[in-house]
Amino acid sequence: MDFSRFTTISFDCYGTLIDWESGILPALRTVLANHDQSLPDATILELYGEFEAEAESGPYQSYRDVLQSVVRGFAGRLQFEATPAEIRSLHESIRAWPPFPDTIAALRELQKRYKLVVISNIDDDLFAETRNHLNVEFEAVITAQQARSYKPSINNFQLALRRLALSSDRLLHAAQSVYHDVVPARSLGIATVWVNRKSARPGIGAVRAPAGLASEKRPDLEVPDLASLAAAVSKPPKN
Repeated sequence: MDFSRFTTISFDCYGTLIDWESGILPALRTVLANHDQSLPDATILELYGEFEAEAESGPYQSYRDVLQSVVRGFAGRLQFEATPAEIRSLHESIRAWPPFPDTIAALRELQKRYKLVVISNIDDDLFAETRNHLNVEFEAVITAQQARSYKPSINNFQLALRRLALSSDRLLHAAQSVYHDVVPARSLGIATVWVNRKSARPGIGAVRAPAGLASEKRPDLEVPDLASLAAAVSKPPKN
Protein backbone atom coordinates (compact mmCIF):
# COMPACT_ATOMS: atom_id res chain seq x y z
CA MET A 1 0.00 0.00 0.00
CA ASP A 2 1.21 3.49 -0.86
CA PHE A 3 0.63 5.29 2.43
CA SER A 4 1.94 8.58 1.03
CA ARG A 5 -1.35 9.30 -0.74
CA PHE A 6 -3.30 9.59 2.51
CA THR A 7 -3.57 12.70 4.64
CA THR A 8 -5.98 11.27 7.19
CA ILE A 9 -6.63 7.96 8.92
CA SER A 10 -10.05 7.31 10.42
CA PHE A 11 -10.76 4.62 12.97
CA ASP A 12 -13.68 2.70 14.24
CA CYS A 13 -13.45 2.94 18.01
CA TYR A 14 -15.04 0.00 19.83
CA GLY A 15 -13.32 -3.23 18.90
CA THR A 16 -10.52 -1.35 17.12
CA LEU A 17 -9.16 1.17 19.63
CA ILE A 18 -11.13 0.01 22.65
CA ASP A 19 -11.21 -3.59 23.89
CA TRP A 20 -14.98 -3.82 23.97
CA GLU A 21 -15.05 -7.60 24.43
CA SER A 22 -13.45 -7.06 27.86
CA GLY A 23 -16.49 -4.90 28.67
CA ILE A 24 -19.26 -6.71 26.81
CA LEU A 25 -18.50 -10.21 28.05
CA PRO A 26 -18.33 -9.56 31.84
CA ALA A 27 -21.46 -7.39 31.71
CA LEU A 28 -23.50 -9.98 29.83
CA ARG A 29 -22.07 -12.95 31.72
CA THR A 30 -23.26 -11.26 34.94
CA VAL A 31 -26.76 -10.71 33.57
CA LEU A 32 -26.97 -14.32 32.42
CA ALA A 33 -25.60 -15.67 35.71
CA ASN A 34 -28.23 -13.69 37.62
CA HIS A 35 -30.80 -15.88 35.87
CA ASP A 36 -28.88 -19.17 36.10
CA GLN A 37 -27.88 -18.98 32.45
CA SER A 38 -24.51 -19.33 30.78
CA LEU A 39 -23.26 -19.35 27.20
CA PRO A 40 -19.82 -19.72 25.62
CA ASP A 41 -18.12 -16.37 25.00
CA ALA A 42 -18.25 -16.87 21.21
CA THR A 43 -22.02 -17.42 21.39
CA ILE A 44 -22.49 -14.31 23.54
CA LEU A 45 -20.59 -12.26 20.95
CA GLU A 46 -22.55 -13.78 18.08
CA LEU A 47 -25.87 -12.96 19.73
CA TYR A 48 -24.61 -9.50 20.68
CA GLY A 49 -23.78 -8.83 17.02
CA GLU A 50 -27.20 -10.09 15.93
CA PHE A 51 -29.20 -8.07 18.46
CA GLU A 52 -27.11 -4.92 17.99
CA ALA A 53 -27.49 -5.00 14.19
CA GLU A 54 -31.26 -5.49 14.52
CA ALA A 55 -31.57 -2.51 16.85
CA GLU A 56 -29.43 -0.31 14.59
CA SER A 57 -31.23 -1.22 11.37
CA GLY A 58 -34.53 0.49 12.19
CA PRO A 59 -35.30 4.17 12.82
CA TYR A 60 -32.40 5.91 14.56
CA GLN A 61 -32.26 5.48 18.32
CA SER A 62 -29.47 6.34 20.73
CA TYR A 63 -26.70 3.81 21.35
CA ARG A 64 -27.85 3.66 24.96
CA ASP A 65 -31.18 2.38 23.67
CA VAL A 66 -29.42 0.02 21.25
CA LEU A 67 -27.51 -1.61 24.10
CA GLN A 68 -30.64 -1.83 26.21
CA SER A 69 -32.26 -3.62 23.27
CA VAL A 70 -29.32 -6.03 23.23
CA VAL A 71 -29.91 -6.99 26.87
CA ARG A 72 -33.63 -7.39 26.19
CA GLY A 73 -32.71 -9.56 23.20
CA PHE A 74 -30.77 -11.94 25.45
CA ALA A 75 -33.64 -12.00 27.92
CA GLY A 76 -36.14 -12.79 25.19
CA ARG A 77 -34.01 -15.46 23.56
CA LEU A 78 -33.20 -17.18 26.86
CA GLN A 79 -36.64 -16.58 28.37
CA PHE A 80 -35.92 -14.58 31.49
CA GLU A 81 -37.03 -11.12 32.64
CA ALA A 82 -34.18 -8.63 32.91
CA THR A 83 -34.36 -6.05 35.69
CA PRO A 84 -34.09 -2.32 34.93
CA ALA A 85 -30.55 -2.33 36.40
CA GLU A 86 -29.55 -5.25 34.17
CA ILE A 87 -30.98 -3.51 31.10
CA ARG A 88 -28.83 -0.45 31.91
CA SER A 89 -25.73 -2.41 32.84
CA LEU A 90 -24.25 -2.79 29.35
CA HIS A 91 -24.23 0.87 28.37
CA GLU A 92 -23.19 1.88 31.90
CA SER A 93 -20.12 -0.34 31.56
CA ILE A 94 -18.77 1.61 28.55
CA ARG A 95 -16.98 4.16 30.73
CA ALA A 96 -14.69 1.39 32.00
CA TRP A 97 -13.93 -0.28 28.65
CA PRO A 98 -10.12 0.01 28.24
CA PRO A 99 -7.98 0.71 25.18
CA PHE A 100 -6.07 -2.21 23.74
CA PRO A 101 -2.48 -2.21 25.07
CA ASP A 102 -1.06 -0.99 21.74
CA THR A 103 -3.69 1.65 20.97
CA ILE A 104 -2.29 4.84 22.47
CA ALA A 105 1.32 4.33 21.36
CA ALA A 106 0.19 3.43 17.84
CA LEU A 107 -2.09 6.46 17.58
CA ARG A 108 0.68 8.77 18.74
CA GLU A 109 3.03 7.29 16.15
CA LEU A 110 0.46 7.61 13.37
CA GLN A 111 -0.33 11.17 14.43
CA LYS A 112 3.19 12.20 13.44
CA ARG A 113 2.21 11.69 9.78
CA TYR A 114 -1.58 11.89 9.56
CA LYS A 115 -4.65 13.62 10.89
CA LEU A 116 -6.60 11.15 13.02
CA VAL A 117 -10.39 10.82 13.01
CA VAL A 118 -12.91 8.58 14.75
CA ILE A 119 -16.05 7.30 12.99
CA SER A 120 -18.00 5.39 15.62
CA ASN A 121 -21.44 3.92 16.30
CA ILE A 122 -21.79 5.70 19.63
CA ASP A 123 -23.49 8.60 21.43
CA ASP A 124 -21.50 11.81 21.90
CA ASP A 125 -21.52 11.66 25.70
CA LEU A 126 -20.55 7.99 25.81
CA PHE A 127 -17.57 8.67 23.54
CA ALA A 128 -16.57 11.59 25.77
CA GLU A 129 -16.08 9.06 28.58
CA THR A 130 -14.01 6.82 26.29
CA ARG A 131 -11.94 9.75 25.05
CA ASN A 132 -10.54 10.18 28.55
CA HIS A 133 -8.83 6.80 28.15
CA LEU A 134 -7.23 7.56 24.78
CA ASN A 135 -5.13 10.66 25.55
CA VAL A 136 -4.95 11.59 21.86
CA GLU A 137 -6.39 14.62 20.09
CA PHE A 138 -8.52 13.78 17.06
CA GLU A 139 -9.09 16.04 14.08
CA ALA A 140 -12.77 15.08 14.18
CA VAL A 141 -15.09 12.61 15.86
CA ILE A 142 -18.09 11.46 13.83
CA THR A 143 -20.68 9.65 15.92
CA ALA A 144 -23.87 7.83 15.04
CA GLN A 145 -25.69 10.49 17.06
CA GLN A 146 -24.36 13.20 14.72
CA ALA A 147 -25.07 11.18 11.57
CA ARG A 148 -28.45 9.94 12.87
CA SER A 149 -27.53 6.58 11.43
CA TYR A 150 -25.33 3.59 12.19
CA LYS A 151 -22.59 2.02 10.16
CA PRO A 152 -22.75 0.11 7.82
CA SER A 153 -24.73 3.07 6.46
CA ILE A 154 -22.54 5.02 4.05
CA ASN A 155 -24.08 8.19 5.50
CA ASN A 156 -21.62 8.12 8.41
CA PHE A 157 -18.63 8.00 6.05
CA GLN A 158 -20.09 10.67 3.76
CA LEU A 159 -20.56 12.95 6.77
CA ALA A 160 -16.92 12.43 7.70
CA LEU A 161 -15.72 13.28 4.19
CA ARG A 162 -17.87 16.43 4.11
CA ARG A 163 -16.78 17.60 7.54
CA LEU A 164 -13.13 17.04 6.70
CA ALA A 165 -13.51 18.52 3.20
CA LEU A 166 -11.66 15.45 2.00
CA SER A 167 -11.84 13.31 -1.13
CA SER A 168 -12.25 9.59 -0.55
CA ASP A 169 -8.85 8.74 -2.05
CA ARG A 170 -7.07 10.76 0.67
CA LEU A 171 -8.68 8.86 3.55
CA LEU A 172 -7.59 5.51 4.99
CA HIS A 173 -10.11 3.81 7.28
CA ALA A 174 -9.00 1.24 9.87
CA ALA A 175 -11.48 -1.00 11.67
CA GLN A 176 -12.08 -4.39 13.24
CA SER A 177 -15.52 -4.89 11.66
CA VAL A 178 -15.75 -5.94 8.03
CA TYR A 179 -19.55 -5.67 8.26
CA HIS A 180 -19.74 -2.17 9.76
CA ASP A 181 -16.67 -0.59 8.18
CA VAL A 182 -14.75 -2.33 5.42
CA VAL A 183 -17.72 -3.01 3.14
CA PRO A 184 -19.34 0.48 3.26
CA ALA A 185 -16.01 2.35 3.14
CA ARG A 186 -14.90 0.34 0.10
CA SER A 187 -18.17 1.20 -1.65
CA LEU A 188 -17.21 4.89 -1.45
CA GLY A 189 -13.68 4.34 -2.75
CA ILE A 190 -12.09 4.66 0.69
CA ALA A 191 -9.05 2.42 1.25
CA THR A 192 -9.44 0.14 4.24
CA VAL A 193 -7.33 -1.64 6.84
CA TRP A 194 -8.91 -4.60 8.60
CA VAL A 195 -7.58 -4.67 12.15
CA ASN A 196 -8.20 -8.36 12.75
CA ARG A 197 -7.68 -8.40 16.51
CA LYS A 198 -7.73 -11.53 18.64
CA SER A 199 -11.24 -12.39 19.69
CA ALA A 200 -13.31 -15.01 21.45
CA ARG A 201 -15.01 -15.24 18.05
CA PRO A 202 -12.02 -15.19 15.68
CA GLY A 203 -12.24 -13.12 12.53
CA ILE A 204 -15.63 -11.62 13.40
CA GLY A 205 -15.83 -10.52 17.03
CA ALA A 206 -18.95 -8.94 18.49
CA VAL A 207 -20.50 -7.97 15.16
CA ARG A 208 -22.71 -9.44 12.49
CA ALA A 209 -20.91 -11.56 9.90
CA PRO A 210 -20.78 -9.68 6.58
CA ALA A 211 -22.84 -10.91 3.63
CA GLY A 212 -22.17 -10.24 -0.04
CA LEU A 213 -19.41 -10.99 -2.48
CA ALA A 214 -15.93 -11.85 -1.24
CA SER A 215 -14.52 -8.97 -3.31
CA GLU A 216 -16.72 -6.50 -1.41
CA LYS A 217 -15.34 -7.72 1.91
CA ARG A 218 -11.65 -7.67 1.00
CA PRO A 219 -9.69 -4.89 2.73
CA ASP A 220 -6.68 -3.24 1.12
CA LEU A 221 -4.57 -4.34 4.08
CA GLU A 222 -5.02 -6.74 7.01
CA VAL A 223 -3.11 -6.32 10.28
CA PRO A 224 -3.48 -8.07 13.65
CA ASP A 225 -3.35 -4.85 15.67
CA LEU A 226 -2.68 -1.11 15.50
CA ALA A 227 0.98 -1.52 16.36
CA SER A 228 1.38 -3.44 13.09
CA LEU A 229 -0.32 -0.65 11.15
CA ALA A 230 1.97 1.95 12.71
CA ALA A 231 4.98 -0.20 11.84
CA ALA A 232 3.80 -0.63 8.24
CA VAL A 233 3.34 3.11 7.84
CA SER A 234 6.85 3.75 9.20
CA LYS A 235 8.57 1.42 6.75
CA PRO A 236 10.44 3.23 3.95
CA PRO A 237 8.78 2.68 0.54
CA LYS A 238 10.26 0.04 -1.72
CA ASN A 239 12.10 1.26 -4.79
